[in-house]
Amino acid sequence: MAFNIKLLLAICSVALFFTLVSANLSKEDIDGFVEEHNKARVEVGNGPLKWNETLAKYAQDYADNRVDDCAMEHSMGPYGENLASGEGMSGAAATKYWVNEKQFYNYELNKCVRDECGHYLCVIWGKTTEVGCGISKCKNGQNYVICNYDPAYNEEDHPY
Repeated sequence: MAFNIKLLLAICSVALFFTLVSANLSKEDIDGFVEEHNKARVEVGNGPLKWNETLAKYAQDYADNRVDDCAMEHSMGPYGENLASGEGMSGAAATKYWVNEKQFYNYELNKCVRDECGHYLCVIWGKTTEVGCGISKCKNGQNYVICNYDPAYNEEDHPY
């Protein structure tokens, strides 16, 4: 019987470790990401984004790889991408943070007035149809948040 208890404790410890390092997003987090993205998109007349599990897995894998350093470095992958980090940062909060850059976008000139609205453009770009995101808790205590977009925002095209 003692062997079974030790085995059970070992399995629970491993499960707890993986839960802390690589937690799946809750429905609340997914809804927060999608709702905040779509609120910004409707303001400029663009259709809603759909959640994409392939993009979400890519994002979560990358977020899990940043647990040690929480570095704001892009994955350089095939998708559009936004990053954020902060203590307790949720999907909705990260998306609001990116959308806040709309103040640096001039709709009449059709461009950023400062080089600080690329995250916003990723959120609202009209050709993007799907989003998938991930969140990991870094060793420094901050949440690392990433969203990937398909198709990716392309500066040469009309930005929204």
